[in-house]
Formats: sequence, structure tokens, C-alpha cells
Amino acid sequence: MRAVAVKAFKGEPELIQVPKPDPAEGEVLVKIEYAALNPVDRQIADGAFDGRAEHVFPLVLGWDFAGRIDVVGPGDSRFVVGDAVFGQAARPPVGTGTFAEYVTMPQDGPIAFVPDGLSFRTAALLPTAGMTAAETLAATGATAGQAVLVVGAAGGVGSILTQLAAARDVRVLAAVRGDGERRMTALGADTTLDTTARDLAAAVRDLFPDGVDAVIDLVSDSPAAFVANAALVRAGGTAVTTRGVAAGARLPAGVEGIDFLQRPSTNLLDTLAAAAADGELQVPLGAELPLEQAPDALVRSGSGGARGRTVFTL
Repeated sequence: MRAVAVKAFKGEPELIQVPKPDPAEGEVLVKIEYAALNPVDRQIADGAFDGRAEHVFPLVLGWDFAGRIDVVGPGDSRFVVGDAVFGQAARPPVGTGTFAEYVTMPQDGPIAFVPDGLSFRTAALLPTAGMTAAETLAATGATAGQAVLVVGAAGGVGSILTQLAAARDVRVLAAVRGDGERRMTALGADTTLDTTARDLAAAVRDLFPDGVDAVIDLVSDSPAAFVANAALVRAGGTAVTTRGVAAGARLPAGVEGIDFLQRPSTNLLDTLAAAAADGELQVPLGAELPLEQAPDALVRSGSGGARGRTVFTL
């Protein structure tokens, strides 16, 4: 089958042929129709999980997918051939990903039915970004009327997070690079802050002299940068990072730092899919490309050249 993989860490992504997998007991084989690109895909190719998880090479990339059940493996299953499904294939060994024509999934893993009214393309965009958005928001403990600063709000995670927070009457301060006010306002942001036009700290302190209730930092990859954003949080508040830098950060007194660790679940996928199918949740799409163009898209994502979410068609 066709797949996009690297043959070594930091190698160039290639479109290659690999054997079609067979589902083991308790697994299903999914014929993929759409697979979504996430920043973690390039990070994995560069060895982000080297030494922390088992890898297989050639390392087939990709986590998110939508498609149809092609084969049901031995044992009881809640699926039948032809079912429309989507999910996240983030599991060991690393290298059995979704930028391929087929993927096997444990039938009790993070895989859910695509509901009526939701396209496969949109479903494929939901798993990693949607679950990250929902879980980081939950980690802050923010309630109606409280203010959350979202750093990197214009991206896939931030766009969904902003909508989820607004639906709970949580005030979102969306920090973006460039003019995104109209778009972020449409998604429910209370205030949009252009960090290329004004210092973020000064802008936040003007609005909230005593500090915001929480910050969700989706972009800062150093403890120092994360600390600077956490300093905008009031005592008793929370600072969450998706970049794993909280543990090494000296946060202001009274501010709890959290290194976000995703806990994917079928229930959460069901909730996100229902909201998207009902039109309550918009899922941003930047580009739809054939699988043959995935290697170039991965290179662009690693160099910051990509704009918006990307899905690959198979």
C-alpha cells in the first residue's frame, strides 16, 4: 500500500510502498479516506519520541484519520465492515501511522463512528486538535465569567479551544500573530491581541491588572517564554503548556503549572463529532491535498511554511 514515511530520524519524508497490515484480535482494519496533518507529525519524524517509545522503520507518519472499516479482526467487535469511523492512531509502536491507505486500530481505542451530517474530511481534522483543546481547557478549571489567555489561538487547537470556552461563557483572550480579530471574534473570542503590534504582557495587564484566571500556552517551547506568559496569571490561577516546559519552569508564586498530557477517549471523540455535526463547532481547514503531496507538506510544516490545517486524501 502507499504510505508516507521516513527511513531514519530527521530523514526526508517519502511516498513509498509498505505491506498492508492485518488486524489482530480485537482490532479493525480501516481503509483511510482522509488523514490530517498535525505539528506532532513532523516532530515524530525528527525523533521527538526517540528513547521514550518503540519505533518501527520505515516510520509511517500521521495520527488522525477518517475512513471505513475494511476488515474486522478476530473476537467480539462493536464494528462491522463498512462502518464510517474516525480516530487517533497514536499508539506504540511509533511508525504505524495514518498517512497510508490502511491502518489497524484497537476496536476499544480512540476510534468512533462518524455521525450523520459530518463529512469524513472534517472528522479527520478533529481527533488530536479537538481532544487537546477540550482537555487543556478542562485542565484550567475555568468557569463561566473567568478569563483565559490562549497563546497561539489562531491555530487548529486554539480555534477549537476558543469555541469550546465561549460555549461555556469563559472569556477568551486570543493571542495571535497578525490580524486575526475578525476571525477570532467569530469563533467567540472576547478579545484578540495581535502580538506583532503590541507587547502581549502590556496588553493583558491593561485589561486585567490583577491577572487572568488561566493561560493556555500552545506555542512557547522554552521555560523562560512560558514563565513570561504565566506571570500574567493571578495568584491561585493555572498555566497550562502543550510543549512540555512547565516542569523546568520557575513559575510565579501561587500559579500552578501543568504539562499537558493527552488522554484520548472515544467518549470525547463522540462529543466533539456531535458538536461539529450540529454546527456548534467549526473545524478550520487550510488545504486539501492528495497523499502524493504529503512529503512536501510535512517539510513546509517543519519550516513554518504551512498555513491552516491540512488534510490528505487517499
